[in-house]
Amino acid sequence: MHPEDTIAAISTPPGHSGIGIVRLTGPDAVTIADKIFRSAGKKKIRHSRSHRIMYGHITEPETGEAVDEVLLTVMKAPNTYTREDIVEINCHGGAVPIRRVLELLLKKGARPAEPGEFTRRAFLNGRIDLAQAEAVLDVINSLTAESQKTAVQQLRGGLSKKLEAIQENMIGLTVLVEAHIDFPEEDIGALSLKEIKKRAETIKRSLKKLIKSSRYGMILREGLRTAIIGRPNVGKSSLLNALIEHDRAIVTELPGTTRDMIEEYLNIQGLPVKIIDTAGIREVGNIAEKEGVRRSLALMEEADLVLLLLDGSEALHDTDRELITKSTSSNTILVINKSDLRQKLDLLKSPGAKRKTVRISAKQKRGLETLKDAILERVAGRQTRPGTDVVTNVRHVHALERSLESINAFLAGIDKKSSPEFLAVELRDALDATGEILGITTSDDILDRIFSSFCIGK
Repeated sequence: MHPEDTIAAISTPPGHSGIGIVRLTGPDAVTIADKIFRSAGKKKIRHSRSHRIMYGHITEPETGEAVDEVLLTVMKAPNTYTREDIVEINCHGGAVPIRRVLELLLKKGARPAEPGEFTRRAFLNGRIDLAQAEAVLDVINSLTAESQKTAVQQLRGGLSKKLEAIQENMIGLTVLVEAHIDFPEEDIGALSLKEIKKRAETIKRSLKKLIKSSRYGMILREGLRTAIIGRPNVGKSSLLNALIEHDRAIVTELPGTTRDMIEEYLNIQGLPVKIIDTAGIREVGNIAEKEGVRRSLALMEEADLVLLLLDGSEALHDTDRELITKSTSSNTILVINKSDLRQKLDLLKSPGAKRKTVRISAKQKRGLETLKDAILERVAGRQTRPGTDVVTNVRHVHALERSLESINAFLAGIDKKSSPEFLAVELRDALDATGEILGITTSDDILDRIFSSFCIGK
């Protein structure tokens, strides 16, 4: 990547739409756009005031051919997304006009933008930190209104401010410890040592609170992975269809209809839930069905939540008992389906006798709200919903855990009366780890990995 280049890209998804946007940023953005834009009032872009929209046509300079009728917005540095000059061209949204506009910009000196390069420039030019840059992608990929709200809060610097406060405390603590290294004749007194330990404990609590918030934050970002497990014909596919209010899965009375996993997202009061319909678990000889059963059993162990579905109109089967035994009470909800039929299921003598159960009728769509409440209750039982100030990124969690590990080593070093040099190293490691989240101590390789996940044009 060459930040001195002027880059261009299409910023709207492919397909037919009312408008399509081509973005241009860099030192020559205005000059390049001026070569292909003809305003209705004959005014040059370079003479326009910043943050103004101009009406005109994109033309082929050599022939004068009008390529498209457009609205062009000029935004001059430094008050722009990238802190460079930016030109945005609103074309008609067909594939041909928008592609031709981009080709003309490239022909006149722009370079095709790499994935995420606009946002990367915003980070490199100091308009946002790295945590805010990653939040841009989270806003785009939000699964629910609540996950979008959290992402916007991070984009506005909510998480960054918390990390900056922690860093300030770490820096103040480091100054105290390193002062003793520079002036070894001045021994750290009992009062100073007590104050140092108190500050370190405060930092530790702040780090642990952020790490704890990530349990819910990761669900907001990626969805609660919820598997519907059960033997054939207990109504797994019917439950999936009823929850999403759409006939997504094929429902028949023949066992083995579902052989592969079917995934759909469900919004439960802002909580994104990824519902996964699985193959019915039974003894099979068919290779395809056998693989489906294997995947179902594997998912039962990996899922965040398991909806173990039982048929209330039949007596408990050996397969039901086996699945109840294999499941854990902490991440499993027993769901008894077909409550509209005469009930024959008796859980009193089963391994799940003391577990909370939810009775539903997927066919008649009864009990679904109760089931949704049970899902929310199960999530809330494992972690509170801490609001918008949560950690949602795996990279951030790992950095915070490394920082906490260094703070714990620092506190242990104090108890062992370790040298100030050792203590200072642990504090520096803790500081570097949190700095990775903000982009203060992040390598180019990490930046490449982060921004390569962005779309081109953002």
